[in-house]
Amino acid sequence: MQQYLKIHPDDNVLVALRDLPSGMPISFNGEAFTLLENINAKHKFFVQDMNTDDDVIMYGALVGKVQTNIQKGSLMTTTNTKHAAGEYAYRGVNYQWSAPDVSKFESRTFNGYKRKDGRVGTANYWLFIPTVFCENRNLDIIKEALHKELGYAVSDKYQQYTKQVLQAYKEGKNVERFDFNPVSTQAKERFFKNIDGIKFLNHTGGCGGTRQDAATLGALLAAYADHPNVAGVTILSLGCQHLQSEMLLEDLKKRNPDFDKPLLVFEQQLTESEEQLIFDAIRETFLEMVEVNKIEREPAPLSALCVGVKCGGSDGFSGISANPAVGYTSDLLVGLGGKVLLAEFPELCGAEQELIDRCTNEDVANRFIHLMRSYNELAMKVGSGFHMNPSPGNIKDGLITDAIKSTGAARKGGTSPVVDVLDYTEPATKPGLSLVCTPGNDVEATTGKAASGATLILFTTGLGTPTGNPVCPTIKVATNSKLAKHMADIIDIDTGGIIEGEKTIEEMGEEILEYCIKAASGEIIPKSVLLGQDDFIPWKRGVSL
Repeated sequence: MQQYLKIHPDDNVLVALRDLPSGMPISFNGEAFTLLENINAKHKFFVQDMNTDDDVIMYGALVGKVQTNIQKGSLMTTTNTKHAAGEYAYRGVNYQWSAPDVSKFESRTFNGYKRKDGRVGTANYWLFIPTVFCENRNLDIIKEALHKELGYAVSDKYQQYTKQVLQAYKEGKNVERFDFNPVSTQAKERFFKNIDGIKFLNHTGGCGGTRQDAATLGALLAAYADHPNVAGVTILSLGCQHLQSEMLLEDLKKRNPDFDKPLLVFEQQLTESEEQLIFDAIRETFLEMVEVNKIEREPAPLSALCVGVKCGGSDGFSGISANPAVGYTSDLLVGLGGKVLLAEFPELCGAEQELIDRCTNEDVANRFIHLMRSYNELAMKVGSGFHMNPSPGNIKDGLITDAIKSTGAARKGGTSPVVDVLDYTEPATKPGLSLVCTPGNDVEATTGKAASGATLILFTTGLGTPTGNPVCPTIKVATNSKLAKHMADIIDIDTGGIIEGEKTIEEMGEEILEYCIKAASGEIIPKSVLLGQDDFIPWKRGVSL
């Protein structure tokens, strides 16, 4: 196995691929020196002597400035290196892209749900939407009833476990060391064979905040109602909130004037009782689901896929295994005429110039520049900024500055031209790679990707994170095999073979696309879907990194 890696010819740091001991001789590109400290796997060490304020280069880009004189062979730390990123501007570069060989996928299809407007869903969900947080409890009651009786409930093992702990305690047994004895129970068969799930968008908005918050939430909820993976919608409203049902319906009509999915609206303050509201919502939704269940999967070209790419719980291997592998998958999809969405604007800090140079025209580039600068300025006004993005877990596992994290994160988007830049909730309409303005926050970002039309999300992680989305199946891709084994219950794909030298980025990228085709066809159910990881957090357009 290779012990360390230089990612780009211009870099002045190397990445440790395994734990390296102090005193170990390093020989690289004619340079020979000795490690002055222990270097843990995923961390970086300098390959030349550095003076105060020297540039730290990684991925061929500026990612930091050294804070003191450093000898080669020293570990990069948050003490000796601080975030720095290069200036960026539109330069009118005529970007030339060579698409990868897609011949083995050109005739492939996936079995999806075709909508009347030509879009194709990878799943067929019924969606419940509250216009205001006051309806969350009613949604919870409806969810429990429908999930249990229609066969969508997740495993009851935790209920069984609680029951057994309680019984053991009553019998005077020691429950501090309690072994679970699962009782074999047959899961209720799903009644609607062609409805993949009933989803609920509980949230904390709709009233009490600013009118801008309500307007943003309305646009988001309309985007979810209009999502290709959604077959029908039930809306629950209280009646007096900022986000009125009429406003949500107007947002929906504005987004899609030809919206024709079944849509039910229930207003609690116009109903004789809460009980009657719930009865009515269950009964009428059930009757509409009978009709929706008649929709069946049909073959569709891979060009109908829209894949969001996301990273969370990132580590020092993210930018050299999972992210570039997903990036190759992205390039394959673009070569096949599909759509790819790269978001998380705080995690593009340091990669701006490369993305600007890849923009297909000046308008697209200038929109990206405007959104990036206004977002960062908003964070700076409250004493923060993109430079404060890395979490303690990121730093512990080798992502010392935001620019290091970002330049590695941007590799998920591959190398294809940037055809469009979308603000939050704007729909992706152009084939190719689009940039979507969202926070880096895992759930806010996946929530925004689905709003722009992602029908699958590829989510890379080095530390592990239990994130999913209500309407968009989310596929977890591990950067290293240790994580894939340790958290096998939430990980779908292991790219650790790249680190071990067993697989190339291109081979892994093709494997990921194969998984996407099966997931889009319902042949494989991603772990996040099986576990019911239906995370949904609207962004209020405030400071969120």
